Formats: sequence, structure tokens, C-alpha cells
Amino acid sequence: MKTAFLFSGQGSQYTGMGQEIHNHFKVARDVFTEASDCLGYDMAKLCFEKNQQLNLTEYTQPAILTVSTAILTVVKAEGLVAEAVAGLSLGEYTALVASEALSFSNAVKLVSKRGKYMAECAPHGTGKMVAIMNADSKVIEDSCQKIASETGKIVAPANYNTPQQIVIGGETEAVDEVVKYLHDLGVRRCIALNVSGPFHTPLLKKAALQLGKELANVPFSNMKIPVVANTTAQVMQDNEVVNLLERQVMSPVKFYDSIHTLRDLGVTRFIEIGPGKVLTGFMKKIDKTLATNHIEDIPTLKETLANCQ
Repeated sequence: MKTAFLFSGQGSQYTGMGQEIHNHFKVARDVFTEASDCLGYDMAKLCFEKNQQLNLTEYTQPAILTVSTAILTVVKAEGLVAEAVAGLSLGEYTALVASEALSFSNAVKLVSKRGKYMAECAPHGTGKMVAIMNADSKVIEDSCQKIASETGKIVAPANYNTPQQIVIGGETEAVDEVVKYLHDLGVRRCIALNVSGPFHTPLLKKAALQLGKELANVPFSNMKIPVVANTTAQVMQDNEVVNLLERQVMSPVKFYDSIHTLRDLGVTRFIEIGPGKVLTGFMKKIDKTLATNHIEDIPTLKETLANCQ
């Protein structure tokens, strides 16, 4: 049975994430220490103690990356291996760490800057994101194009999470117009998301360009295992990683197509690594026949190890 590791994205953070794993395994504590040394603040304190910073994008992204990588080190030490990896948005960086294309120290510094650029580019209140439920993707895409053309404002699909859930994002007025238009077409479930900005839309172009300059100075190695890219839903080639990471900030995340690609590669078991189980929930909507587990603490680690024996 081929296995893929999936890595959590922004929005899955919570106070106390990774604490059990940190306390039980030295290899996990070492990851937190490395993150603290790279960024100049106490990563364990950020993740484990109540504070205002954890939900600020600049801090959220390195925190989730650290927790996911710490769990990954434990998973590998316990003997679990993956034949391929993927991540949701931010999680793509953990996937690249897992593939050994990117060192953790470079990754955590990169995502700290990525989060800062994204927050500055789209401050809270400048746009919104809405999950459109149970609507055909072509209808959603055409509706976004129609409203964008009529209003001259930015609105576009941002996350293709499952065939039943596609998130749109952009300028508030344009997003609201698309929701009204879809409602008139008979689409009844449109859920506004509590997010800090309209990520993965053209509103993030400036952040993408800023990140591109940082990426140009980061050393990447050849991937040891395949990484399926958010932007293309295809296996990344070594020579296109930088370009894809830059584009990813302002391009839609094709998650369910990525799962189909992994399935076509022969993967039948998917293990979500990191805080929460959002991706595991998506998986059940994409293909119920695939085996799924998630690991975020000691009980889920033990359960997954037992299931994989």
C-alpha cells in the first residue's frame, strides 16, 4: 500500500498544538528549538500559551510549519515512510521539507516572511473569502469572471477543496456580488470564512513578487520523493519549485485535483500530519475509498501506527 503524507495549512492553528509531541520526543523539541533560534522568539511559548500572536499570519505560518515538521520527525523516527507528499497552501512548505528539497531552517524563515508579505499586502478588512457549497466549478468560475468583468474588481476561485466546496476570494464588493448572482442561480449555501485576507487571489500579487525575491536566494535540493504542487496539481519538477511557490501565493489551490494525482500515482493511504484534521475531512468528501489517518498528538500517533502495521 503506497502512502502519502499531507500537511496542514493556515487556519488549523490552536493553542497547545504539538505540545504532547514536543513533551514526549526530543527530536520534536529539537525542531522547536531550531525554529526559535532562526526567528528570535520562543516557538514553544507561541504555540502552547494563550497569546494574540498565534492568529497573526506572520506568526501563524511558521508556527504551523514547526508543529507539522516536529510531528514529521517523530513519524519518521517511528518508521513510517511516504512515497509522495502534498500540503495545503502553507503545508506545501512542509511537504518540501519532507521531500528534503528544502531545509527546515530555510523553510521556517521563508514562511515567516511569506506571512508578513501576505498580511501587509491584504490587511484585514480589504477583502473576503466565501466557501461555495454544492455548486459546479464551471458555474462558480463563470460567475466570478462575469462579476469581475462588470465591476472591474478582483474576485476569483481561491481554493478547490472538494468537489462540493470551492472557496472564492477577492475584493469584498465583488465577492458579495458573486454570492448574490449564485443565489439567483439557485446556489443556497455560501459561507463567509473568518480569515485574515483573500489569499490565493490576484490581490496577493505584490506579496508573490516580494516572496519571489526571497526564494531566489534560497538553496533547494533535488526532491527525494514526489511533491504534488497546489498550483498545477501535478508532480513538481526540481527546476520549477521557485516559480510554483511564488505563483502559489496568488493562484488557486487545487487540492482535490492533487489528491486525484496522488491516487493516480498509486497512493491508497493518506496521513495528515499537523494540527487539526481539516484535510482528513476533505478526503472523505473527495474519495471515501481511500484510507485516511491524521497525526497531531500521542493518541492519534498511536492509532495511526497501529493502522499502518
